[in-house]
Amino acid sequence: MEEFDFNKVSPEEKFTEIGKFINKMQENFVAFGELLSHIKRTNLFKVRGYKNFKEFIEKEYNMASSFASKLIDTYELYMEELDVDEESMKEIGFDRLNMIKPFVKDTDLGVAEFWIEEAKLLATPELREKVKDEKEKNKKPDSIKDIFVKQHFEKMCVFFNCSVKELNYKMAVYFQDADLESIKVQIKEKQKKLEENEGLLVKN
Repeated sequence: MEEFDFNKVSPEEKFTEIGKFINKMQENFVAFGELLSHIKRTNLFKVRGYKNFKEFIEKEYNMASSFASKLIDTYELYMEELDVDEESMKEIGFDRLNMIKPFVKDTDLGVAEFWIEEAKLLATPELREKVKDEKEKNKKPDSIKDIFVKQHFEKMCVFFNCSVKELNYKMAVYFQDADLESIKVQIKEKQKKLEENEGLLVKN
């Protein structure tokens, strides 16, 4: 790699270098995903003595397996399942492809094609806003059970003056030596009463 002294160049030259680095990343993520996909599917990592792909990629290359999985998923979804050409993938970019993935995966081809085209046409901030709006639009309202659980945790955290994590610990301590069969019966009885009066559940 050519040496580049960032202290001796103008801001514009630095911005140009950012563009170069991004272009290199966009050129390589498709091929990298394809290579990792092949290694994982053919169990090639076993040649190096590893039992699974996660252990191989993290120990052999010091790479987070979650990132490797993203590269593989992106390649397999867009190239293999949706037959998107490589140039289009590079044009959209790795981050933007992952941004629209929830709306592209396991959906109708027409819907997938719409979002892929949007990713091509919209600037990243506009695409992010569109994705956010779509998620909000499709967001299901909390059920009465969800609301009740949230209210319970808020109430208990305030009472014990602790975080949710600490509250879970306190509950574990409480239940450790408890008569679970007896508690199970009590919970069933209370749950039945609450569900019979679920219209009053949120108010009380």
